Amino acid sequence: MISTEAAQRADEWVDEAIAGGATVLLRGQPAGALFGPVVLAEVDPQMRVCAQEVFAPVVTLSPYQTLDEAIALANDSEFGLQGGVFTNDIARIMDAWERLEVGGLQINEVSTFRVDHMPYGGVKASGFGREGLRYAIQEMTEMRQLVINLPNDIE
Repeated sequence: MISTEAAQRADEWVDEAIAGGATVLLRGQPAGALFGPVVLAEVDPQMRVCAQEVFAPVVTLSPYQTLDEAIALANDSEFGLQGGVFTNDIARIMDAWERLEVGGLQINEVSTFRVDHMPYGGVKASGFGREGLRYAIQEMTEMRQLVINLPNDIE
């Protein structure tokens, strides 16, 4: 993690979820800034590990019956960084693309997949702008323009 404090914050959120009824399927033990992976099931969507950006190796499992239910669950968030859908059905892919409120959608790949020359970023409260070499340069460049119209008799 970026700091010991960040690891402690994530660990507190995990403890809070467990106290609220989440089931631990895997829990690495934190040591300073090192934070082992955590997998939680039976989570409530209102738990901070679900409703906020943990920025830690924490995975929560939320069952669903239909794609509509899964999309509604994903969209019921103030965040929208990236999404991942696993299917070979092009109709489902296009449906998810149209309805998921995310900055990028990965098909048959984890949502954290990225390549530097591709734009990577989110919508809603998941930031602004895009990462990736070209996009970072654009974000850090202040565009300016100078127009000079000199009359013919001025040297």
